[in-house]
Amino acid sequence: MPTIKAEGKTLTCEQGANLRQVLLDNGVNLYNGAASTINCHGLGTCGTCAVQIEGTVSEPSWREKTRLSLPPHSSQRDRRLACQVKVLGDVVVTKHDGFWGQDNDVVWSGG
Repeated sequence: MPTIKAEGKTLTCEQGANLRQVLLDNGVNLYNGAASTINCHGLGTCGTCAVQIEGTVSEPSWREKTRLSLPPHSSQRDRRLACQVKVLGDVVVTKHDGFWGQDNDVVWSGG
């Protein structure tokens, strides 16, 4: 079973599990501020669940690539939408500041 390190926690999940759902099911504060109530609930359209990921996960879909190429995100940043990511191996997740998680300061990390 893959492990996920996020917000100082170490979680386990089934291979292929949705990262957003695993984080939320385990009490990880995935959203910044009001984004916890104002989000697309995993549809991949709002971009508020953006995180930095190290480890083995699924390739970005067209939906994810499109959303992350639009402001305030940038395709030049190494962010992924947790709602669109399937966990394929061990991962470390970092959340950055900004409503959409688009800024540079770290809110929490996996380590």
